[in-house]
Amino acid sequence: MGYSKEFCENMTTVYEELRQKPETMIRIVLGPDDLCAAFPSDQEAHCENRTVYQHDAEIVTKLGLQVEMELSWSEICRQVADRVKPGDIGHLCATCRWEPYGVCAEGVRLIGEGGDLPPVITKKEG
Repeated sequence: MGYSKEFCENMTTVYEELRQKPETMIRIVLGPDDLCAAFPSDQEAHCENRTVYQHDAEIVTKLGLQVEMELSWSEICRQVADRVKPGDIGHLCATCRWEPYGVCAEGVRLIGEGGDLPPVITKKEG
């Protein structure tokens, strides 16, 4: 799922890096981030929209974090486990086109139960 093949590849790379190396340090930002860097140039970018900043701020607050804070991915997952429930995703991510697929709610459930996030399963071409 994503805006383009390149966007999906970038998201998979970032996700797998964090999943496999949970001590990777993360800087908390509002607005465009490493995922937005691969947004297709031939589509209308929305990463700079006011609503994106508002949405990001709501999530940062929910997690008890602060902008520019740096912490490990494992610590962010601990904050998710302590502060977010799968049902929160419907509210926090109500405008996300991928929210109905349930992938993020399932990830929150797994983290909350102390489990690991699953690897990305990619379709084989051919």
